[in-house]
Amino acid sequence: MPEEDPDGSRLLTSPEVGELLGVAVEHAGGSLLGWALDHVDANPQQSTTATYSATVSWPYGERDELLGVSARAGGPVQSDTRAEIFADGDREVAVWIYPNDPDLPGLARAAYTERMAEILTEHDVLGRAVTAAAVQLRMIGYRPRRRAVLKVDVDQPGLAQPPAEPSPQFPTTQPTVARPQTTLYCKVLRERVFRDVVRRHEVLLEAGVPAPEVAATTSDALLLLRNLPGRPLAQAVFETDDPCTAEQLIHLLDAMPMSVSQLERRPPWSDAVQHYAQMVTAAVPSLTDKLGWLTDQITTGLGPIPPGNEPTHGDFHEGQVHVADGRIVGVLDVDTVGPGRRADDLACLIAHLSTIQRMSPAQEARVHRLIRNWVPVFDTRVDPTELRLRAAAVIVSLATGPFRGQEPDWEWETLRMIASAEALVRQVS
Repeated sequence: MPEEDPDGSRLLTSPEVGELLGVAVEHAGGSLLGWALDHVDANPQQSTTATYSATVSWPYGERDELLGVSARAGGPVQSDTRAEIFADGDREVAVWIYPNDPDLPGLARAAYTERMAEILTEHDVLGRAVTAAAVQLRMIGYRPRRRAVLKVDVDQPGLAQPPAEPSPQFPTTQPTVARPQTTLYCKVLRERVFRDVVRRHEVLLEAGVPAPEVAATTSDALLLLRNLPGRPLAQAVFETDDPCTAEQLIHLLDAMPMSVSQLERRPPWSDAVQHYAQMVTAAVPSLTDKLGWLTDQITTGLGPIPPGNEPTHGDFHEGQVHVADGRIVGVLDVDTVGPGRRADDLACLIAHLSTIQRMSPAQEARVHRLIRNWVPVFDTRVDPTELRLRAAAVIVSLATGPFRGQEPDWEWETLRMIASAEALVRQVS
C-alpha cells in the first residue's frame, strides 16, 4: 500500500479518483460524463469509503448515478469482493454502483418500487396485494456500507396513482403527492447486525416502550417498521410551545426494561473521542491543538467512571423522539439499545441540540431556550460534570459530519461545533 496514503483518503477525495471512476463505469458498459464527491467516511490510517454523484451515458441513454468506492490500508476484505475490484497503482479498491452496496444486500430490492411492492405483498404487510404503481419511495438516509432507511408510502385502494418517474440520483424518489397513504419505513441493514436489531425492537415493544412496530423482516436483512404517531421532536423544537418536558425525556429512557442491560454493550461516544478527534484534525488541521486539549480533558475526567449498567438508548437525540400535544409518543432507531449510563443518552441529546445547523435567529433562540430549561433538570438525574464532558465528546464525533457529507461551508461548521464542545468542557474544567 502507498505509505503516504495508507487509508486511501487522499486518493478518494482528489481529482485523481476520476480516472478510477471512469474505468469502473466503462467496465459496467457506460461512459462517465461527469462526477462530484458526495460523501466521505474516513477511518484514519485504516480505510476510506466515498460516494460520488455521477452522470453516466449508457447504451439506453444518460442517467445520474451514485458510485461508491472503498479503499483499505490492508487491501480488500471478503465483503469487498461483492463489489468490483479495481487496481490503482499498488492499491486495490472496491467500486459499486448504487444500489448494489456490497454490505447491504437488501438495498438492491428495497430501492425499486416494483421489488418493494413484491415484498409488501409477500409478507402481507397491508393485508392486500400491492402494486408498484401504488408505492412511492424516498431515501431518508444512506450511510454507505453501514445502513439505509427508506420511507415507503403506499396509496390506499381505489385512488388514482401518480406516474412513476425515475430519480435523477437515486432510483427511489417519486413525486410528492398529497393523498391518503399508509406510511412505513424500511431499514436496510448489514446481515451480521440484523437479528440483534430486530430483537431490540421486540424487547422494547414487549415492555410497553413506544418503539416502532415491526411489520416484516426479510432474509436479506430488510426491516419494515410501521409509522409512529406524532412528529419528530427535531421539528417541534422550533415551535413557540414546549414540545415536551425534560422530565418526560428522562422518564422515556427510564421506562426501558432492565433486560436491555443484558444486551450487547455499545461503547459510549466518549470512548472513541480520540478517534473522532483524529478524523476532524485530518479535515481541519488548524484544530489540532484545541482537539488535543479537549481529548485530554474528556478522557481524564471520564476515566475513573465505570461503564454503567442502566438500560440506555445509545444514540438519543431530537431526531429519535416523536411528540404530540406536549408529550412523547414514540422513540426511533433502537438499534443501539443496551447497557450504559443515563448521562450518555442525555449528553447525546444536548450535543445534537447544540449543533443544529442552518437555523434562523428565531429557531436558534427557541432551541437555546429549551437547552437552558432542560439541562438543569438533567443535572438532577446525572452528574453535571459527567454530562458536559460526555456531551462534548459527542459533539467531537458530530464534527466529522460536515466534511463527510461535503456540506456547504463544511469547515466553518466544523469550527463552530468544536467551539461548542470547548464551551461545555470549560464549564467544568
